[in-house]
Amino acid sequence: MTASPARGRRAAEQLGARTVLIDVTDDASVAAAAQAVEADGGLDVLVNNAGVEARTPDGGVIGAAEVTGEVMRYVFDTNVFGTVRVTHAFLPLLQRSAAPVVVNVSSGLASLTRVSAAGTPAYAYPGVAYPASKAAVAATSTRRDVFPGSRPASGRLDADLGGTGGGRGGHGRRRGLPA
Repeated sequence: MTASPARGRRAAEQLGARTVLIDVTDDASVAAAAQAVEADGGLDVLVNNAGVEARTPDGGVIGAAEVTGEVMRYVFDTNVFGTVRVTHAFLPLLQRSAAPVVVNVSSGLASLTRVSAAGTPAYAYPGVAYPASKAAVAATSTRRDVFPGSRPASGRLDADLGGTGGGRGGHGRRRGLPA
């Protein structure tokens, strides 16, 4: 889901899909979601779109000099390990599909070329945790032999990064770290 559950439901309805709210950092939440999808008939396409970005209390991006192991762990837990956790849990359902597809949503900030090119918006982005996590997502998406139709998704998406809602499965900015 997006930071706006209603917006996520509308988008899914337009595609003839369904949404499932998942806390991708919680094994029990992921397992319950997989069971619910199985009970509802199975799965052909899995879109891993969960993502968080840790922020300072005043809303700023945590820069390279301020990033800590705790910040990196928090961001990677959702953005990378959550993607792996969800894919692993849903793998049995996808293996039953005639045409399984996994889409792992990455980011233009995952591109080492873009973040290294002076004068680009990606180069101007001061953060480290989010780009590193999305680069890891892109790297985990390269095994197309598992599902030939699968691919990483990057580039311009209409992602709602402006809110703090949506849960750890929503795609919204997080201000600060969880208590």
